[in-house]
Amino acid sequence: MHEAENPIIFSLFLIFTGAAVFATLALYARQALPIAYIVLGTLIGPYGFKLIANASAIEEMAQIGIMFLLFLLGLDLSPQRLLQMLRKATLITLGTSLVFAALGLGVALSFGYSPGESLLVGAAMTFSSTIIGLKLLPTRTLHHQHTGEVIISILLLQDLLAIAVLLLIDGLGERGSSLQGLGLLIVTLPLLLGFAYLSSRYVLVPLIHKFDKIREYIFLTAIGWCLCISQIAALLGLSYAIGAFIGGVALATSPIALYIADSLKPLRDFFLVLFCFSLGAGFDLGMLGAVFLPTLLLGTLIDGRQTLGVSRLSAMGRRTAAHRHGSGRAPRAGQRVRPVDRGAGRAEPVDRQGGILSGPGDDAADVHRLHLLSGAQVSDAGRHLRQPAPRLNALRFPGVGAGTRRLRAISG
Repeated sequence: MHEAENPIIFSLFLIFTGAAVFATLALYARQALPIAYIVLGTLIGPYGFKLIANASAIEEMAQIGIMFLLFLLGLDLSPQRLLQMLRKATLITLGTSLVFAALGLGVALSFGYSPGESLLVGAAMTFSSTIIGLKLLPTRTLHHQHTGEVIISILLLQDLLAIAVLLLIDGLGERGSSLQGLGLLIVTLPLLLGFAYLSSRYVLVPLIHKFDKIREYIFLTAIGWCLCISQIAALLGLSYAIGAFIGGVALATSPIALYIADSLKPLRDFFLVLFCFSLGAGFDLGMLGAVFLPTLLLGTLIDGRQTLGVSRLSAMGRRTAAHRHGSGRAPRAGQRVRPVDRGAGRAEPVDRQGGILSGPGDDAADVHRLHLLSGAQVSDAGRHLRQPAPRLNALRFPGVGAGTRRLRAISG
């Protein structure tokens, strides 16, 4: 076959060239980039202009992006912080799932769908897209706030609920198989958590520390670890994404976690473009007329409910921040709430005009990353940095020295 006729290269050419064009239009229109990628998939996919007739291979490749995204998310959450977040979000997740399932069931029945189809619609309305939600959080500046933490917890719990629902659906008509699957899920999840923790602490982290001067080794080891835990999770009946997230959490307490996160971000973004494209390529435009009215009604109802839910989460986040600040009231409009200690989950309002982070909004995230990397903490009274020994060797991880100098310039 001539090189110019390679279908994979031609598909990647269409996807990434088109993604660049549509991303430019989306930025001018002030829209989120994932929307541009989904629209591109709808237009040139199998149900659009058919420039890419078979998107199944692209969809399989795109699953890697989901795994990397959840892996990087886990790298920023210590196990203690994750447990705190999940405890807070359990009741919210169960309550909203029941409400959305009832809405989906009622709307489907009102439009003449069968009881079985209505149950499937109700189950589908219970869950949100973890990938789209995590990608849109930074565009709404929620990822460094308490509200964003609660949303992340809800999305992760919904993934576990989705696995349970899929087991129940698979068990319909096969007596007892669904109960066995749920029992297996309850057993395998703690086993995977224990295996990931022990392997990372006694095998992976010592190896990385021994060869930490070789950046290529760290990069390859991180990718291998992510894919390994994801595959083990799939063999145990869990999803690849849950396995990747557990693998990230197992490494979250290591100082190398932030270096791994920065190294894998370009690779994650590459596969996430493919994932969003595959979503759009799966839209069957021929069925739009049959499902337009039910979808419009469901979208209107759920959008209103979600807006109310986000407002309540925001109010809860402000109350939590005010309680932690000790003032009895929420921070002022010119202040931001920034997590300081990832393990303790503390937060401190930082004034843009007069505090240590007076400057662009991204500086808060940079300082937070440097805190975790160097072991620095912020005192409540003086709000100045003190860096206890031992510090990470800046020569072993290029960029740490420059980040520290930037931190000193910011903090004065």
